[in-house]
Amino acid sequence: MTESIQTIAILGGTGELGTGLARRWVQAGYAVIIGSRAIARAETAAKELRSVMAARGVRDVVVQAMENSAAAATADLVVITVPFGHQASTLEQLRDGLAGKILIDVTVPLVPPKVGTVQLPEGGSAGEIAQRLLGSEVRVVSAFQNVAAHHLQEGHELDCDVLVAGNDKEAREVVIDLVEAAGMRGFHAGPIANAAAAEALTSVLITINRRYKCHAGIRITGPGDDQA
Repeated sequence: MTESIQTIAILGGTGELGTGLARRWVQAGYAVIIGSRAIARAETAAKELRSVMAARGVRDVVVQAMENSAAAATADLVVITVPFGHQASTLEQLRDGLAGKILIDVTVPLVPPKVGTVQLPEGGSAGEIAQRLLGSEVRVVSAFQNVAAHHLQEGHELDCDVLVAGNDKEAREVVIDLVEAAGMRGFHAGPIANAAAAEALTSVLITINRRYKCHAGIRITGPGDDQA
């Protein structure tokens, strides 16, 4: 466990991706706060998470339900998993509670109905938009865009790598530790401007998933591979 990070808030945490990450991190021993605009939805998701963990034999998990603003203010680190259309408005409301913290932005700028087509925003990427909006007081790190929520919901290790982009190297290191705690490998992918690459890959993976009836991810070859 990352010593400086003990409590993680997942905003928009009632969806498949948010609850999938929550399951991975509570299993690794972190305290998790499920955040939502509707507290009733957060409470339902937290209850379901406790039940799932109990069925897997994982006891004494620490999971709470809070409204988004309280979750952001309470946690050591915050994750945002809301749709792109709600990203900016959500962050604007939570700016004060995020000051001094790391924000993991999982947002992908998908534009329905053509979600399988890369359509990056004028701001370059969702990660860049978040960093500009929040300013230097918040260290934004972009990650987890290319991980299928379906696999996160499962309990086994994932044959999937995560690209971690952000302007602060130490913040990227913290997020890579969390990636590993969730059962994957994380890789430094450079500054937040490079988040555009991972975000764009999501649409490519959606297209692959549709064509081959799968839940595709990415794998980085070279680092850590066995040498012949």
